[in-house]
Amino acid sequence: MTRLISKQGWVLGLLAFLALLFVLTTVIQPDFGISGLDSLSRATLPFAFATAGMAVVVIAGGIDLSVASMMAVAGVSAAVLMDGAGGGGTVLAVVGVLAIGLAMGAINGAAIVYTRVPDIVVTLAMLFVWEGVALLILKAPGGAATPWLRELIVGNVIFPWLPRSFVFLVVCVAVIWIPLSRSRLGLSIYAIGSNELAAYRSGVSVGLTRIAAYAVCGLFAALGGLTLTMSTGIGEPIPGPYLMASVAAVVLGGVVLGGGRGALLGPIIAVFILRLVRMDLTLASVDPNVTTIVEGTIMVVVVMLGGVLAMKGRKT
Repeated sequence: MTRLISKQGWVLGLLAFLALLFVLTTVIQPDFGISGLDSLSRATLPFAFATAGMAVVVIAGGIDLSVASMMAVAGVSAAVLMDGAGGGGTVLAVVGVLAIGLAMGAINGAAIVYTRVPDIVVTLAMLFVWEGVALLILKAPGGAATPWLRELIVGNVIFPWLPRSFVFLVVCVAVIWIPLSRSRLGLSIYAIGSNELAAYRSGVSVGLTRIAAYAVCGLFAALGGLTLTMSTGIGEPIPGPYLMASVAAVVLGGVVLGGGRGALLGPIIAVFILRLVRMDLTLASVDPNVTTIVEGTIMVVVVMLGGVLAMKGRKT
């Protein structure tokens, strides 16, 4: 038990804080129950996938400012491909969208590796590129999601308090992250984030590993865009507010800016914390403008603290 606390203390602390927030939510809104959990889980899905993708890139020592735009491309692609499609067509559409996400992430990584331009500059430029691509695919909200696919994230599974959307999130993240983190590629991602020169001297292909990390980020972004289309039933070509939220959740979840340390469990818990804070402010009838200010302030403070800690870590 002592070893678990020392190793996963931050994650356990986040879980305890999340539990306290749920208690506060029931105090603010006594009727908050199964429907509230389902709404929270579905609203968190795209943020969680964006955060998972960002976490992988940050662990590798980078950052991807285009994650929200990649989600928009994936979302509108899914809406267009699934519009009027049957069962087989929907499956092919999902596979195609995930492949598009991998390709977008790999393009981002390749541009960073082969041009040697800082990742923050390249991904900022690609933010506008992917946003333009999304608008070319769908100039206005439209398309449609296949009804049976939407049902995968609506309602509950087995237990009334277990939302399908939460199960969908856990399964998708586990299928991608658990094999990756235990593979040679996963170890290489941690290695280049911790010390790129040492990783290179140890035989790690730094360039290919970095491209792979960004490709995984693109895959998670595609899942985020897909779930957004599944939730709303249509494709939205304008990127949502996922960039800053994902960076804040990554830092709050214990991933060190600069790379080499962290995992996905903490950041995903942090996403639920940030979404629940927003929900509590809404349930408390706080002015929406004030809610936005509070949420933005929390994100900025978290990212600033993460940056300070990362700088201190480099000095030591």
